[in-house]
Amino acid sequence: MTERKKILLRLDPAVHDAIARWAADELRSTNAQIEFLLRRALGDAGRTPRDAGAPARRGRPPKRAEDPAEEPGAPENEPG
Repeated sequence: MTERKKILLRLDPAVHDAIARWAADELRSTNAQIEFLLRRALGDAGRTPRDAGAPARRGRPPKRAEDPAEEPGAPENEPG
C-alpha cells in the first residue's frame, strides 16, 4: 500500500466539533470521517479518481499469530 498523504487542514472550530461528533456517532476517527466525506463528495460530483485506493478499513486490525497454537482457543499440540 502506498503511503498516505499528510496535509494541514484549517477548520472553523464549530465545523470541526460537528465533524468530530458525527465521526463518534459512526465509530470513526475525525480524520476517517473527513476522508469519508471527501470521497462521497468526489463521487457525487463524478470526480472520483480512477487510481484512488480503497478507503481504509474500519476498526482494529486483526491480530496475527506467528504460530496457530498461540491463538486463544487453539488446540494444544499433543504428541501423536
